[in-house]
Amino acid sequence: MKNPPAPFRRVRHLTLAVATLALGACALSSPKPLNLAATGKTSLAELRHEGALPERLTVDDVVRLVLDNNPDLVAVRAQRGIAQAQLRTASILPNPVLGYSNARLLSGPGEMATIAASLTMDLKSLITFLPKRRAAKAAAQSVDATVLWQEWQTISKARLAAIDLIEGDKQLALLRSNAALWKDRLERNQQALKQGDATLATLAPDLSAGSDAQKTLDDFERAQQTRRRDLDLLLGLDPSVTLPLADDATLPAIDVDAVRAQLPDLANRRPDLIALQLGYHAQEEKVWGAVLAQFPLFSIGPSYGRDSSNVRTLGPQLTMDLPVFDRNQGNVASERATREQLHAEFEARLIAAKSEIEAMLADQVLLQKQLDGKRSMLAQMAPMAERVQAAFRQRDIDERSYVDLIASRNAKQQEILALHLTMLEQQVALATLVGAGMPHAELPGTSNSSKQEHP
Repeated sequence: MKNPPAPFRRVRHLTLAVATLALGACALSSPKPLNLAATGKTSLAELRHEGALPERLTVDDVVRLVLDNNPDLVAVRAQRGIAQAQLRTASILPNPVLGYSNARLLSGPGEMATIAASLTMDLKSLITFLPKRRAAKAAAQSVDATVLWQEWQTISKARLAAIDLIEGDKQLALLRSNAALWKDRLERNQQALKQGDATLATLAPDLSAGSDAQKTLDDFERAQQTRRRDLDLLLGLDPSVTLPLADDATLPAIDVDAVRAQLPDLANRRPDLIALQLGYHAQEEKVWGAVLAQFPLFSIGPSYGRDSSNVRTLGPQLTMDLPVFDRNQGNVASERATREQLHAEFEARLIAAKSEIEAMLADQVLLQKQLDGKRSMLAQMAPMAERVQAAFRQRDIDERSYVDLIASRNAKQQEILALHLTMLEQQVALATLVGAGMPHAELPGTSNSSKQEHP
């Protein structure tokens, strides 16, 4: 066949054009090797930050540095790209289907090749397109809220780490003073023992008390070193780096009444609860999509044909699935069951969150009461300790009585510092649990609440 007829040429040209466009739309890929030599940064100057850093970092300074440099957050934020890619995929209309065949005549009547061409579109994919797109959009928003919650939790970890270190250094100084007090007492008793002015029986209690004080100091020093390493890890720093922290950790006081007043609005402020709601809305759309998918497979489009005797045909082509056995009932049941699970999960999480907040609020009241009591006792001991120190300098009191009283005062100060640290830690936890500082989120309603779940 020297010169194929015009319809054949048009179909052939159309096929070549479609193939060319398809090849031109293909994305290219280039390798991205892993960094097998990755290590923590060895100095504070290597961290990303805006503006100049102060000589001593406050709790807020540490939080800002962690948000910009935490390696886990960098990886978590990559989830947003995945969710956006899935949303982009769900926003693309399905492709039409092009069919073409060209059968050469081998024998029999006629002189021409048989040609058949068709262009069809699946209507079912168009019907379920919008629910799938809305589900993907809600899922992408849910991922954003989940990432925000992980950032919020990382902020809480950074605050806790900085507060523990700052307040821990105060406790460490007190423990060192207490250990030094008993060390001096033991050295004097050992000297008295050599001179025959003391016995082993009088030395034994002091030896035990001094050993306990030194053990407490050693344990606390190890705990502080672990806290420093944990903070370095949050910042992506090498464990050998020591951060210069401020002397005091200050947090705004918790207003118990204000926190309780915000509890009814908790679900629209806490990122994890917002993520669960968005995930539930995405599942609602999946249920509606599964209901719409009960519509049978239905394709329609034009078709062209020519047989070997040059008889040509042109007309619509219809293809329809008969829903005799499979009416998508399995997928509908599965999506509905998943929706029920998410519904129950959200309710359980919300109840647990409110209960946890109420428990912490009660703890704050109790801790404040205990702290006030211990501070009152310390205030009563302070003038007594001053008189005892003056009496000891004048040799009006024996050394053991002096050491016992000073050690008792140090122990009370240690209790106050530990209790104050517990209160600060709970304040950080409360700020995280109530979503303090988070704006009210306007979430989409259940768009399909008025739709009947029937094909």
